[in-house]
Amino acid sequence: QVQLVESGGGLVQAGDSLRLSCAVSGRTFSTYAVGWFRQAPGKEREFVATISWSGTNTYYADSVRGRFTISRDNAKNTVYLQMNSLKPEDTAVYYCAGKGDANYGGIYVSWTQYNYWGQGTQVTVSS
Repeated sequence: QVQLVESGGGLVQAGDSLRLSCAVSGRTFSTYAVGWFRQAPGKEREFVATISWSGTNTYYADSVRGRFTISRDNAKNTVYLQMNSLKPEDTAVYYCAGKGDANYGGIYVSWTQYNYWGQGTQVTVSS
C-alpha cells in the first residue's frame, strides 16, 4: 500500500513563494511517477506538474511553467513543488498523486492515470 501526505500549504500574499512537500510511503517509491494537481472551489481538478520516476523528465501546465518547479528526492521518498511568484489564481487545494509501474522517463498529465492520492493541502494567495 502506498500513502501520500502533502504539507507546506498556507496563506501568502501575491508574489510570495511556498514549497509543498509530498511524503510517500511504500517500498517502491522510486519507481513511481508523481504529479501535482489542484482544485479550486467550483472548478474541476487540474494538472499542475509531474515528474518521472527517474527524475529526469518534468512537465508543467502552461499556467505555472516558469514559476513552479517540481523535484524529487528518492532517498527521502519525497517530492517537492516549489511555487514562486504566486498569484491569487493559484489558490486551490493541492494534491499529489502517485502512479505505480511508471515508465522510467514517463510523464503523466491526466489524473485518471494515477493510482494513489494524498489528502490535499490548501494554498491561498491573497492579492
